[in-house]
Amino acid sequence: MSAFIQRGIIVTVFMITPFARPANAHPAAIRRGAPPPDRSRPNVLMICIDDLNDWTGFLGGHPDVKTPHMDKLAAAGCSFTNAHCAVPVCSASRISVMSGVAPTTHGSYELGPRYEQLPALNDVPTLQAWFRQHGYRTLSGGKVLHHDFNGRLAADIDQPLGRRRSPRPRQPMNRPADWSGAWDWGRYPATDGDMADFQLAKTAATALQTEFDQPFFLSVGFFRPHVPLFVPPRWFDLYDVNTLTLPATRLSDLDDLPPNFLSINDYALAPTHAEVQRHKKVRSLTHAYLASISFVDHCVGVVLDALNSGPHADDTLVVLWSDHGFHLGEKQHWAKRTLWAESTRVPLLIAGPDIASAQCDQPVSLLDVYPTLIELCRLDAADHAEGVSLAPQLASPQQRRSQPVITSSYFGNHSIYSEHWHLIAYRDGALELYDHRTDTDEYHNLAGEPQYAATINKLKTWLPRDAAPEFKRKSERAHLPY
Repeated sequence: MSAFIQRGIIVTVFMITPFARPANAHPAAIRRGAPPPDRSRPNVLMICIDDLNDWTGFLGGHPDVKTPHMDKLAAAGCSFTNAHCAVPVCSASRISVMSGVAPTTHGSYELGPRYEQLPALNDVPTLQAWFRQHGYRTLSGGKVLHHDFNGRLAADIDQPLGRRRSPRPRQPMNRPADWSGAWDWGRYPATDGDMADFQLAKTAATALQTEFDQPFFLSVGFFRPHVPLFVPPRWFDLYDVNTLTLPATRLSDLDDLPPNFLSINDYALAPTHAEVQRHKKVRSLTHAYLASISFVDHCVGVVLDALNSGPHADDTLVVLWSDHGFHLGEKQHWAKRTLWAESTRVPLLIAGPDIASAQCDQPVSLLDVYPTLIELCRLDAADHAEGVSLAPQLASPQQRRSQPVITSSYFGNHSIYSEHWHLIAYRDGALELYDHRTDTDEYHNLAGEPQYAATINKLKTWLPRDAAPEFKRKSERAHLPY
């Protein structure tokens, strides 16, 4: 969580209704004169957001952020306040969600291979394919899988909605000359209509206004607030750059940490915290990230408004999640790829006609999305799925989980989240331990204090054994001494 406020947690949203449709239904929109569709299974609307941390109103991650559309959705359902990704980087996280398989099985722990390149997933259907095999019409647009549904995965999607790129200015706007080209930001382009995310939202809205003669699974992947942080001026105007709250970035926070992830920016394209400070960009980058969040919230609103005003308002399950968190200077770090909470915490929320408004504080994983949707839609169980269905928590939000959550980053490094504790175990044996009841910002590493040895040993029993080796031939971290 961000240090200036009690940390909230990223949420995936499902608007759920217990309805099913025939597996042999025709995959086209309803034709004139056709009988009304069977509504015995719900539709699924999945909204994926890139690089969104807990800076939303419903999670309380930033005191100034404005996210009215996601907040409204969160208020309608069960928000998971202790949710985490399987891998804190785009491609591997999304592969894990769409396969239901952990990185310790499929072997991708960092930015790397495509879904279809991983031998462990040769016979593993994507979530979309599983629904398609069970009579759903699949539609998808934007960034859902990092590398899209190509090759053998192309058949998983009945109706592609496109994957456009937003325009970028011809010349850098705010980035220093020695920074990666991705790390730029500013008031560009002039209008929402020029943005790929907004165009996708409108396309998805049109689809949601269409009647179909079979249930549908619609995946919508929004790119912001991923860098470069270019959004139209009106989203910057929501925030006063001179008075907005900045994250706490205590230099002393590093004093009790092992060195394992402290040099991660050296090879991850992101600037170091020292570079951001030297160029005096902390405030303007924070401004751009907040503006980008409010822009993507608006895109979410376009999609949800279309759903609520269309023919599928009462029989659609909505899923909204972010692939991983994002640092903005906390622990002297920018971007993702770490095993600290800023990188692993993600939005996960479920709402719908039969879901009570509530919060669940139990540890949950994005791996749980696959089995949860299957159970809620009453499809055949997927034996390959390694997550745990969230149906018990939807029925009783404080129902205890039978297992903690595991996040992996780079081969051999793992994070274990229980209800209150967070253990990080590095490949070289170094440890970090945090008590989230008193230290949500993870300032105090307790791993070296003898009274916590029993807690550490109990959590270590969940560390992966015989994890699949890194599929990528050369790790991004290969040049580092640890």
